[in-house]
Amino acid sequence: MILYILLVLVFIIVVIGLIFWRQMQKPLYTPGNLASNPNLSAPLKPPSQPPDSGFWDMGDGVKLYHFDEGNGRNVVVIHGGPGYPDRKFWTGLKPLTNEYRFHFYDQRGCGDSTRPIKSFASKNYYRNVQQLEKMLGLGTQIADIERIRHILGDEKLILIGHSFGAFIATLYAVEFPERVAGLILLSPADMLVMPQESGGLFEIIEAGLPEDDKEEFKEFMADYFNFGAIFSKTDDDLVAANDRLAEYYSRFAEQSLNPTQHEASTTQARPGGWMVFGMYFSMGQAHDYRDALRAVTAPALVLRGDGDFQSTDVEKMYVDAIPNARMEVIRGVSHFMYEEKPEEFAETVGRFLGSLQ
Repeated sequence: MILYILLVLVFIIVVIGLIFWRQMQKPLYTPGNLASNPNLSAPLKPPSQPPDSGFWDMGDGVKLYHFDEGNGRNVVVIHGGPGYPDRKFWTGLKPLTNEYRFHFYDQRGCGDSTRPIKSFASKNYYRNVQQLEKMLGLGTQIADIERIRHILGDEKLILIGHSFGAFIATLYAVEFPERVAGLILLSPADMLVMPQESGGLFEIIEAGLPEDDKEEFKEFMADYFNFGAIFSKTDDDLVAANDRLAEYYSRFAEQSLNPTQHEASTTQARPGGWMVFGMYFSMGQAHDYRDALRAVTAPALVLRGDGDFQSTDVEKMYVDAIPNARMEVIRGVSHFMYEEKPEEFAETVGRFLGSLQ
């Protein structure tokens, strides 16, 4: 009888474990319902802003560090990563500053912006996931862009997103199509469909590392994605992990033929900690966001460097999914085209910006 009870208990534990595992694979963020999401950390309309503070107040205790350059129509720049902010104004935008004012900001949880979660005291995994999603998830990052729109006082935004930032910019245009005048997507991240057919960035980095580093990188990634122990860590622990990941990327970039790419990747601010893993939990391990992109109504320019490390199929995926999108290729550049060929980048971007109403 005792053996029977033990077998039943084991069966129940296994079933619960399988259900939990499948639930963790599902994305927490679903495009298209952000405005009605009850789990947002603050209203979409932010409070009144202090004058010239260098920070935008999001209304939930989070302040976003920002800087800008130029005069004219506002353009919001969304950095990549996730969680690796720019600390330097892009060289490729300087020729356009007579007509446009470019706003850079550190997304919540990284750089000099507020890091609302230091650690988790609770042992309740589900509750921790929900708190992480609320304060640092993909939906909240998208909501911050809408709050920035209110702060700037623009009816419609022009957005430039780089890499993972292009993915975020695209999802903002899904959520608020009537609030976007134009999208410029630079080397947009391979995140529309997961799992990725190519294996994604980490597989690309591993393949491009020197042979002596590959086994070490595999061991690092196994610990990096140990979600079973994730909530025992602190934001500082995860920042250190992302600093180490950036070191591996730097070793990978050093193998590139273009040294400017390596230089650009090393001029970024302090990376995110919990913010980065908030993105991973938001996206889950299995989703397909392509159909949602049909909601985007603004014209979109997808820019690719012909020497980029990711497949051109990624950019084509965005172009095929966004109704009014087209792709242009800049020759002789890789992932940081705005530093590698700034004059050609400025000419291409300026031409597109000039076409917007």
